[in-house]
Amino acid sequence: MSGRHSLSSSQLDALTWEDGSLFHDVRGRAVEFPAPLAPLADTHGHLTVFREHQAANVLARAALAGVRLLVVPVDPADDVRDVPRFLDWFESKVDEARGLLDRYASIGLVPPEFPDRPGLPPLLDNVWIVAGVHPYGAVDYLGDLSVGERLSLLLDSPRCVGVGEIGVDLGPYSDVPLDAQECALRDQLRVARERDLPVELHVRDARDDEAASAHALVERVLREEGVPRRGCDLHCFTQGPEVMAPFVELGSHVAFGGAETFRSSDDVRQAAVECPERLILSETDSPYMAPVPLRGEECEEAMVAFSAASLAQVREDAGIASRQRTYDALWDNARALFSL
Repeated sequence: MSGRHSLSSSQLDALTWEDGSLFHDVRGRAVEFPAPLAPLADTHGHLTVFREHQAANVLARAALAGVRLLVVPVDPADDVRDVPRFLDWFESKVDEARGLLDRYASIGLVPPEFPDRPGLPPLLDNVWIVAGVHPYGAVDYLGDLSVGERLSLLLDSPRCVGVGEIGVDLGPYSDVPLDAQECALRDQLRVARERDLPVELHVRDARDDEAASAHALVERVLREEGVPRRGCDLHCFTQGPEVMAPFVELGSHVAFGGAETFRSSDDVRQAAVECPERLILSETDSPYMAPVPLRGEECEEAMVAFSAASLAQVREDAGIASRQRTYDALWDNARALFSL
């Protein structure tokens, strides 16, 4: 099965069920599933940009992995040109996933139960969006009124629980003027305050210029503008404790994904150890950065199971908290941030 990635998306998704295993590595071998000790939350998983998977299948697999809360970022400058059409598509994928789960239940594949948490909603009743213009779209946001109009429509949706992802990107794929990025960030922080919503922050430093720190800039903006009353989330954190510290001081949540599992990510793991329990979150940032042992795959929301397991183990090994306690914190913090 080494040619797995040459298959169509429907064939690839079907392979998931061929041997009854939920996860397979890049060579098609079944990978043992880390049974969650608490319901899982993916606080940042894209559904609109998969190349190899279909959104409904992704949702069904996430449910079977124990995910009970998913927050999907949506960008009106990139993902969405027609808001009503997008929202209809979103609802259709959730409905399609319900049908898939019914089918899988008939062959004995069902989501794990968490009897110590009565009344827990199933995942497909707990899928939400956050809406915001990524730094790549800052110029469009500032210069095209229709982008702001689409953002407002998305924020009006009953599915919407926050603003994001917004921020500053000085990485190798960004050629957007820094002043435009900062202006768009400030404006959307004000939108979040006006609507009393939390924000998800995208922050990427320059790769080769230590003086060009997106994190330092975003920290300054947060101090000047004020952190929204409902809070913020430093999404997809890939730095060390010293970069994290000022955001924690501001009360920002910190979300860890697949990068925390990489062999070279000792600094990220140390940040996960030092992150206050009340502020730590799990995410995938799917379809990017699949966690070990699935690195090289297209990441999907179900894979938050591996990131959560890694976070729990790292913190237990450091003597910070039991695995159960970290699992519980990841779930409780996500619900609290988004008031769910």
